[in-house]
Amino acid sequence: MRKKAIGCILFFSCLCCWAQEPNDTQPQADSLKERMASEGVQFEKIEKRPINPLAPSKAAFYSAVLPGLGQAYNRRYWKVPLVWGAIGTGVAVYIYNDNLYDRFRTAFKRRRAGFTDDEFFDLNKEDDFTPTNPDLSEQALQDAQERYQRDRDLSLLITIALYALNIIDANVDAHLKQYNVDEDLSLQIQPYLDYHPITSDPNYGLALSIRF
Repeated sequence: MRKKAIGCILFFSCLCCWAQEPNDTQPQADSLKERMASEGVQFEKIEKRPINPLAPSKAAFYSAVLPGLGQAYNRRYWKVPLVWGAIGTGVAVYIYNDNLYDRFRTAFKRRRAGFTDDEFFDLNKEDDFTPTNPDLSEQALQDAQERYQRDRDLSLLITIALYALNIIDANVDAHLKQYNVDEDLSLQIQPYLDYHPITSDPNYGLALSIRF
């Protein structure tokens, strides 16, 4: 019994001494970076860019005040003429339809009141006699009035949607500019071979990896 106890004590003593023995093959004073540099691994210096958390809200506010100004704040100058052209076209179409709506509405109201001096009563301007039959009837004036009113309201909705899209674009673009995305992107395709841990059947395939 005493021999077994002495043997156990000697066994655990040797085990503790072996666990406390320092590893001479890899000096503990070397850092991880130094060891990797000694193996030929090169480190790239990452450029840190300051992030402005208020940039998206500023860009959206500028585009709300003046369409295209938020895009200029984001330095997307090529978007400014696109924004101006889209919103300007919507405003021009709205003004065109609104003018025609007012003209046909005025003529329709005067025709209903019994007057025959509106601009659509005699389109050919025949001065030799007073025309008895109008070139455009009251029903035609009413149909034209409703058509231009519908086109005017539709152009107004489209212009408002383009104005809102201008604000959203400036806000989202300012958010995306905060991300540091490298232009050097590469796609690597590598075959791989794996074995099932139980049946040891081989599994073949391709591994796709995108390097940023």
